[in-house]
Amino acid sequence: MKVYGADICVNCRNFKHIDKQRNLNLEYIDIIKDTANLKEFLKLRDNSAVFDICREEGGIGIPCFVEADRMTLDIDEAFSWIGQPPVREDELLED
Repeated sequence: MKVYGADICVNCRNFKHIDKQRNLNLEYIDIIKDTANLKEFLKLRDNSAVFDICREEGGIGIPCFVEADRMTLDIDEAFSWIGQPPVREDELLED
């Protein structure tokens, strides 16, 4: 699974913490690390209805989880794709 995010985002930092704690080693793509990553993410964001609400509300839409032909902004939905339980409150690094 690919996970698009940026370390300036609290939800992305929480994801990275949970990924490490659960030893998942999912592919994290930092969209602000270089322009190729940003362009890859923007192509998804500009062409998917998953981001409609984000675009309307002026949000970015990260973290974004992509596996095969599925995409979601919901970490619990993404984790269900790989047989992981939902995130517990005590797994969050920060609120």
